[in-house]
Amino acid sequence: MISSEQQLIFKILIAAGLSFRTLGGLKTIEDPTLTDDEYRVSLGRDYLFFEITEPEELAYTYKANPAGFTPPWNNTYNGIQLVSTEPACACGLIHNSDQIEGKIALVERGDCSFVSKVIRAQEAGAVAVVVTDQDSDNDQLFISMADDTTEREVYIPAAFVLGKNGHIIKDTLARLTLPAAVINIPVNISRIAPYRINQPPWLVW
Repeated sequence: MISSEQQLIFKILIAAGLSFRTLGGLKTIEDPTLTDDEYRVSLGRDYLFFEITEPEELAYTYKANPAGFTPPWNNTYNGIQLVSTEPACACGLIHNSDQIEGKIALVERGDCSFVSKVIRAQEAGAVAVVVTDQDSDNDQLFISMADDTTEREVYIPAAFVLGKNGHIIKDTLARLTLPAAVINIPVNISRIAPYRINQPPWLVW
């Protein structure tokens, strides 16, 4: 006999598109009651994914939320460098434009609009932008990168990563005295079994 509480949970799961067998189980990649397809749905259909290949300490697959005001990520960049901008917020003139040109710019949220950040990186020669939250403890909330309605032209794609990921990437590069991480973006995980997705150990998707 199903209790009224279980019935309520069942209705919520149905609304979320999950099956009844997930009741009483953990919704993680280790959970045998969650199918591969259900797990992929739980990752979010509108997110994109990228992987860091160097340095080895950061060699995981990361999730990002694409910006709504930029072109889509139609091109795949393999073995491209992810370089932090100076200043980190990219709200003024980017001083290390020689290092940014032809690379993907890593920018911090804050101090100006997302559009301004992407345009500054675009002017510095970046081919794309990854924005990270200023909150180094943010391991759950993906910010929606909204247009600032200034109608300025943006020609390169951009995406938002969690603050915890961004800060660990930046802190690790600084500790290893490396100018950049080497990444592949975007990567297609649709054909990868969930247990084979190499997630950062400090996060739970």
